[in-house]
Amino acid sequence: MDAETFLEAKGAATERAMANYLDAWTGAPAPLLEAMRYSLFAGGKRLRPALALGAAEAVCGDDAPAMPAACALEMIHTYSLIHDDLPCMDDDDLRRGKPTAHIQFGEAHAILAGDSLLTMAFDVLAEAGNLAVIREVAQASGVAGMAGGQWIDLAAEGKTITLEELQHIHASKTGALIRAAVRAGGLLAGANEEQLAGLTAYGEHIGLAFQIADDVLDVTGDQAAIGKPVGSDEARAKSTYPALLGLDESRRLALEAATAAEAALASLGDAGETLRALARYVVSRDR
Repeated sequence: MDAETFLEAKGAATERAMANYLDAWTGAPAPLLEAMRYSLFAGGKRLRPALALGAAEAVCGDDAPAMPAACALEMIHTYSLIHDDLPCMDDDDLRRGKPTAHIQFGEAHAILAGDSLLTMAFDVLAEAGNLAVIREVAQASGVAGMAGGQWIDLAAEGKTITLEELQHIHASKTGALIRAAVRAGGLLAGANEEQLAGLTAYGEHIGLAFQIADDVLDVTGDQAAIGKPVGSDEARAKSTYPALLGLDESRRLALEAATAAEAALASLGDAGETLRALARYVVSRDR
């Protein structure tokens, strides 16, 4: 299965499962659920759930053990996008070609929708019955991961930073949750020590490749394909790989990281081929 077909299949399965979880919350305010659904089902690559499901499938031949984690990861990712788009942060009006949540529902309701997705994610994740995975995802989402990375990223706007500082920002803000997705899938599928070490390295490398490719797309991408204005990083004076190293070197580093991700899966043999295809996809995509 090629990467795009795999993403579509796993994305559709994840969406069906997320819809079922939301439908179960019959006592919640209907407008709040509407705001949550608006962002959660607005499209997107569904990369994080696909990585969790793909890792599980590569280890045990079945993605079912990882489905709660896949849904939780997408809920956390969506909450982070809702909050990132707020006027107090990135102040974006478009996300995936649609008005952002605060434009559609107002700032207060957007914040509550994001808060609710975050807390619902851990309720869903608890269904997997694995405390190590819950802790893994919590650490990747919090002060040492995504939230902490966003804090450092905001503090770095308008400043000149080193490559090492930029790598730390992206390893926290973006890479931590991608790494957690791969590890969660492996852990829930019963990966052995060698397999989990390979999946961990794969997650770190593909997270780096993904972020560099995102930075490049913000310079070279097409707004219709990306679903949001290009050039927003430069407009906010954000530190990015192209700003620091130029486009050619950024593309080289992205490809190098994707190649390293592929090599990390040696212990999975042919079972890791779809994950390898995903590594190649993240650096060749146009959105």
